[in-house]
Formats: sequence, C-alpha cells, structure tokens
Amino acid sequence: MEEAINGLSYKDAGVDIDAGDALVEAIKPLAKSTARDGVASGLGGFGAMFDLKAAGFKDPVLVAGTDGVGTKLKVAIEAGKHDTVGIDLVAMCVNDLIVQGAEPLFFLDYFATAKLDVAAATAIVAGIAEGCKQGGCALIGGETAEMPGMYAKGDYDLAGFCVGAVERADILTGDKVAAGDVILGLASSGLHSNGFSLVRRVVDISGLDYASDAPFRPATSLADALLEPTRIYVKSCLAAIAAGGVHGLAHITGGGLVENIPRVLPENLDADLDAATWKLPTVFSWLAKAGGIAPEEMARTFNCGIGMAVIVDAKRAVDLTKILTDNGETVFTLGTVVARGVGAVTIGNIDSWRG
Repeated sequence: MEEAINGLSYKDAGVDIDAGDALVEAIKPLAKSTARDGVASGLGGFGAMFDLKAAGFKDPVLVAGTDGVGTKLKVAIEAGKHDTVGIDLVAMCVNDLIVQGAEPLFFLDYFATAKLDVAAATAIVAGIAEGCKQGGCALIGGETAEMPGMYAKGDYDLAGFCVGAVERADILTGDKVAAGDVILGLASSGLHSNGFSLVRRVVDISGLDYASDAPFRPATSLADALLEPTRIYVKSCLAAIAAGGVHGLAHITGGGLVENIPRVLPENLDADLDAATWKLPTVFSWLAKAGGIAPEEMARTFNCGIGMAVIVDAKRAVDLTKILTDNGETVFTLGTVVARGVGAVTIGNIDSWRG
C-alpha cells in the first residue's frame, strides 16, 4: 500500500496567504487616502458600496469602464520600476469616462502574479491610489491573485474597473458636434499606455537597454522616460464641460488620432488637423527615426503628443482654452470639424514627422 502524502500547505503549492494578508494591511492607508463623498464601505469586505445621493447626484446615469496597461508592464518589470504603472491603470479608465461627461466615482483593481512580492505590489497600489486622487475617485476594492504556473517568474498583470456618473441632461454623446467646431488638443505626458509592443520592438533594434540614457532625454534612463505615467484629464475637462460649449471629447489611446476622434463625430462630419500647430514630442521623433516608422503609422498607433481632443463651439474656443490652461493643461488648436462626410481624420503637414 502506498503511504499517504501528508503535510502539504497552500504555500507549498506556491500561494502565500500571509503575504496576501501583509499586502492588504499595507494598502489600507493608501485606499483610505482616496476617500471621497459617497463611499459607504471600507476596504476588506466582500463588496464595496457607494451612495450616489451622498455624492450629490440627482438624476444620474452610471458610466462604467475597464482597461489595462498593456505591454508597458513589460518595461516596468524589466526595469524593476513599479511605482507609476498604477497611475497608468487609473488614467486609462477615468479618461474614458470623462469623454461622456461622467465624473469618476470609484475604482477597483485586479492584480495577478505568479508569486506575490509585497514591496512591488505595494508600490503598484500606491500608484493606483495616486491616480485615483488625481482623477477624484475612491479606491474602494480590488483583487490580488497569486497564480503560480499562470505567469512567468516576476511577471504580473493589471486590470482596472471604474464607475462614474453624469446627470442625465449633461451626457456627452457627440450629437452636438457641428461643422465649424474647433478641435483643441491637450498635450500628453508622453507615450501614455498604447503602442508599447511597437516601442519595445524599436528598443530591441536600437541596441539600447532600459538602463541606457534615453537618446531623447539627457540624464534620464530609457525606462524612466518610457514609463512616464499617463496624464489624467478629469479635473480640467470637468471644468471645461461645466463652463459650456464642449461638444465632444476623444481620449487618444490605441488607434491614435486617426481612429479615436471619429468615434465622437456624427457620420456626416470629418476632422481636419494640422500637424504644424503642435510640436511632436521628442520621444515620438526618436521612435519614428529609430524604427523608420511612417508618419501615417505614427498617427494610427501613438497619441503623437495629444492625449485628449476637445471639440468645442468656435465661439467658446478662446474661453475654453483659458479654462483648460488655468487647470494645468497645455492646449493646442489642432483644427476644425468639416462637412465632408466620410468619417475620417485628415492631418496636414504630417510629413514633418518623417523620421
């Protein structure tokens, strides 16, 4: 008779419950620092509650979004730098909510890894908390999954889930966008969180590593320059929306300028942009040159220096530019909405981006 195997524990199988408990204790003050009106429960329960009435809404419509950070995480993992990808995670969600006029209310995260590193996970959640503070939403829950065999050693993945609300009468749908509207562009902080599979390919063929000095930013490592966190536009855009005259917003993510702006245009309208109205940031110039990337490919892959497009009534363009600037944004006048009717974005002077 075979002797029974005794004494195995979950830790022997690769899952450390004590490490998970230590992480929960470490992140409780981080979550608490994001508290806002409407939060009706603490961290650690089976579910989290939020009171819309306490948050000041009268006739709200909920808006929900989920996203991740993509292969930008591979750069963070290789560089051992985990303190900014949490900001990216929040930004990718809350910037999508503001496009519909919604104020982000609460955020939940999902963190999965092969083996829990409490220090790295705490740094990641600290970034999530910082992103929530920038976006005005509360971190009210999440899930940490330790899954040996699912991920390679040192790897992890992140997903975020955000819920916001907008008064029914104030929803932005793009239906007010009209020919003659002005398209403003809010400067990005860099690559944000899109196109990193191509970025990593360019790094490979350039012969650089992530510890090298960034060719486009002296005295900064390539990792630090590429990991610049995604800018969060919530507070500035809410201020502009409240002032009146904003007809549409487009978060410039995967698909770049040419695929995201049409998402908020009526079918009979197009957008004419002029690349000469803003300077292509140096990180994009380097990518174009080092990778031999055509301008058209740049425009459909990267934000190219514009993280949010704001379509406004031409009569309100000057006032709204000032409001956005006063709220910390660098604002460019990118072009106009035109009645051509093929649902496209045309970018003039794009050859200036040629590497």
